[in-house]
Amino acid sequence: MPQQRSKENLTLPIRFDYNPRSMKSTYFPDKNTPVARRWHLVDAKGQILGRMATRVAGLLRGKGKPTFTPYMDEGDFVIIINAAQVKLTGNKLKQKVAFSHSMYPGGLKLVPYSRLMVENPERAVEKAVSAMLTKSKLRACMLTRLKIYRDGTHPHAAQQPQVYALS
Repeated sequence: MPQQRSKENLTLPIRFDYNPRSMKSTYFPDKNTPVARRWHLVDAKGQILGRMATRVAGLLRGKGKPTFTPYMDEGDFVIIINAAQVKLTGNKLKQKVAFSHSMYPGGLKLVPYSRLMVENPERAVEKAVSAMLTKSKLRACMLTRLKIYRDGTHPHAAQQPQVYALS
């Protein structure tokens, strides 16, 4: 007859070994140290507007940095060239509308993207990137570091921007 084991012998006490001091540590960045900001060059030629805007918003916010903190402005500068050659998928070119309001009665302006992409493609790219950023006071600070140009030339050669490959 096989020997039966009791359930008390099968359970072992579990002992947790951890350092309680390290478990409670939170990273608080020093606000006095200057932020190292890099310059990125993004070529929008043939890129889809929304997918490009999400990647640019991540660069402006600084999400790829190891010191990322949600309430601090630690992002990089971004230069977007060839904004006139960005693509919209589906029927967005015909159906999508840019809204703006003057806050006066009857002050609603509706501009279809078919007209906006011809007259001011920089504004279309800026609206897309702005919508991808956090809706707080930091958004205006981040958008000051966004430089958008219609064609392939830009005046920021002295900053030596690094080409950022989207795909």
